Amino acid sequence: MDLARLDLNLLLVFHHLLREKRVSAVATVLGMSQPAVSSALGRLRSSLGDELFLRTQRGMEPTPYALQLAEPVATALDGLQQALNVRASFDPATSERSFTLAMTDVGEMYFLPVLMDALAQAAPGVTLNVVAVTSASLKDDMASGRTDLALGLLPQLQAGFFQQALFRQPYVCLMREAHPLAAAASLSFSDFADASHVRVVAAGTGHGRIDAAISETLERQGVQRRIRLTVPNYVALGDVLGHSDLIATVPERFAQRVSGPFALTTRALPLAVDGSAIHQFWHARLHKDPGHQWLRELVAQCFGDGTL
Repeated sequence: MDLARLDLNLLLVFHHLLREKRVSAVATVLGMSQPAVSSALGRLRSSLGDELFLRTQRGMEPTPYALQLAEPVATALDGLQQALNVRASFDPATSERSFTLAMTDVGEMYFLPVLMDALAQAAPGVTLNVVAVTSASLKDDMASGRTDLALGLLPQLQAGFFQQALFRQPYVCLMREAHPLAAAASLSFSDFADASHVRVVAAGTGHGRIDAAISETLERQGVQRRIRLTVPNYVALGDVLGHSDLIATVPERFAQRVSGPFALTTRALPLAVDGSAIHQFWHARLHKDPGHQWLRELVAQCFGDGTL
């Protein structure tokens, strides 16, 4: 088919319909009405002589011909976007761009208060959308541009992504200020082993690996941790510790955030455990994007400690 006869804007609709599978979602992403998206799809069907998408209970499913077109169209649009981004300017003071950041619940507590304050000062029109790093589609979302930046201890992003180290932090033992073990300035190995623990699973992050390493270290010395409570994340941990004699092993900067509000205190771990190196990660498609470069620099300024 002659490209001169095809409205290339229709390929944007095609590309996003492949990703979103629903006309309403594509309308939202492209700032169009649903009838306009449906009309564009109709014109593209007519131009290409194929149904392209069939309506099912799971949404709009692509035909074999649409699947054949998917990669070439995505590659062409991505190349064009990158070329335009390189030349585009970005003024944080006037920009109304929205960035999507992936982070853990710990990251939300640590990064967002500081980052939102920095944006209020330097880029009041810029908005953030936060998604979970535990999403199974994180890599694909970053490769497609749906997610701009990921922050945290994320082993699954070590290969194939740009990354910048921000800081390294140790793990500490966190408990309420009135905890019996808080009476001593330091925590002994036997006290740690005998205490009742909260275990934070934090699946899909490197924090879960640290927790597993603690259990393995204790087991090598013939000690099994007394785990009274297991939780999937850190959200309720401060409140739980503040109202019990449980203790938890947590990243130091998380402990700094919750100690004051929940009357908690920390003690050094009485066993050797590697700390965690926190990075920011991004995909090559956004490496030269001026707005993205500005955001990465802002994150590095706010959280980088220069030790990595």
